[in-house]
Amino acid sequence: MATVSIVVKHQGNKYDIEVDPDSTGDVFKYQLYSLTGVEPERQKILVKGGQVKDDVQMSTFGFKSGQSIMMLGTPGKDAKEIARPKEKIKFVEDMTEAEAAQQEGAIPAGLTNLGNTCYLNSTLQTLRAIPELQNALVKYEPRNAPTPGAMPQLDLTKQLRDLYKYMSETQEAYVPHAFLTSLRTAFPQFAERSRTGQGFAQQDAEEAWSQIVTQLRQKLQVKDDAPDSSQESFIDKYMSGEFTSELECDEPAAKEGGETPIASKETFLKLNCHIDSATNHLRDGIANGLSEKLEKRSEVLGRDAVYTKTSKISRLPKYLTVHFVRFFWKRETQKKAKIMRKVTFPHELDLVEFCDDKLKGMLVPVRDKVREVRKDEEDIERARKRRKRNAAGEDADDIPGGKGAKGDKKDDAKKASTSADGDVEMGETYKTDVEIDAERDAALLEAKKELHALISPDLAKDDGANQSGLYELRGVVTHQGASADSGHYTAYVKKTAPTDVKTGKRKEEDGKWWWFNDDKVSEVTSDKIEALAGGGESHSALILLYRAIALPSSEGIIE
Repeated sequence: MATVSIVVKHQGNKYDIEVDPDSTGDVFKYQLYSLTGVEPERQKILVKGGQVKDDVQMSTFGFKSGQSIMMLGTPGKDAKEIARPKEKIKFVEDMTEAEAAQQEGAIPAGLTNLGNTCYLNSTLQTLRAIPELQNALVKYEPRNAPTPGAMPQLDLTKQLRDLYKYMSETQEAYVPHAFLTSLRTAFPQFAERSRTGQGFAQQDAEEAWSQIVTQLRQKLQVKDDAPDSSQESFIDKYMSGEFTSELECDEPAAKEGGETPIASKETFLKLNCHIDSATNHLRDGIANGLSEKLEKRSEVLGRDAVYTKTSKISRLPKYLTVHFVRFFWKRETQKKAKIMRKVTFPHELDLVEFCDDKLKGMLVPVRDKVREVRKDEEDIERARKRRKRNAAGEDADDIPGGKGAKGDKKDDAKKASTSADGDVEMGETYKTDVEIDAERDAALLEAKKELHALISPDLAKDDGANQSGLYELRGVVTHQGASADSGHYTAYVKKTAPTDVKTGKRKEEDGKWWWFNDDKVSEVTSDKIEALAGGGESHSALILLYRAIALPSSEGIIE
């Protein structure tokens, strides 16, 4: 039977309601509850001949279209205010392309290959995994007017800003033509023509990465919220580290002649992983890169001599770039050949061992406390999961509070009972699950407070630095093939957990990754990352992007 549109008057308001004659009075009352906030049991609906009762069929009243009736009643004291959504619910089919692209779970945009530009596409996708970079780019405006003859659209940083903006508004492959033109104008090496045919030559993704980062370092400035803070380079704040180095002659005669080691400090934008016949893990390659031989003149010896330069890290950035030095110049072929050796790398990287004594002294207590807190969190979560299984009848005998146990014994607590002969017997009492959880949560909260108290003031005020020495892997640029002048580049970027609308906090990540293969974008599991260690011409990691781990936080503590 068709619905009938009627008007219900309540406290000076009128509500248009579609009444289904086949429904009952209680359904009608819940319709009014959703509009007025008056609970069904507090409603008095007046109709000709009486009131609307819960079990009466609505067809009984013979409503006619446009008919008005009256409702009396007010919400109870404990009733929660019902508010209409501030924004009209919009379905995906009705969204614009930009709105759909920004929804949770939306597939990010790929980039069209414009002819041997996979090296650039993979670099851009990985750099886009830095949210602070995107935020800084949104605010960027060229500071200087263009010089005569120069075109303003060739500002590389501006073009990167526009590129990421356009990519955020679509799920289709985007054509990065303007950015590519800007890159080739700024760095003509990327406009080199192919020697084997028409079109442009393949380029090295690491070189593209380095040139883009160098441009950003010069142009992109950020400023803290503090009123007295000054602007600084985004790259210097978030992506650059510092070495403390010592240069010493290998020949004893130089030392005997009074020559002393030369100490220096220098900035680095990436750590190099040098690969030789003994390199099996990223750690080995980084260690190789922090010790190098070079030849220079010794004033004491009066001639050139071999020196060893040993470096330690004195500042770790929030975002760390690691470069696998896989390409070398091969004279026979006049090409950059590739080192195929398999080199594994971790999802969580600990760099404390490579830091100088001062920085190590600040990082070690925080790192160790982070691991302690993590273990406590995992133990608490496992205990809760076991209890849930126990409630379902599984693993009931191996947990506190299970069927085979009453909980933890309370310290020095006894429960009195009376024996058959009247004597008082003392029995043990046990903590409830709620008490156990409360104690563990309180201990965990205290441990987190201790963790934040361990952070050195010098590190605490440097919000662009790593405060624990621990990193998590967020992006990988890969290369397939045997030469830098050929082959194919792709990128893997870890999926970011969406933000919970209710709490404003990020949800737990699912551990999956986006694989960007030019215009093709697909979701992959973390085991695909394990296969990028190399060992042949298949895809192997060339650039790793690590982010400082987020320190465990608690209520009242700001990360």
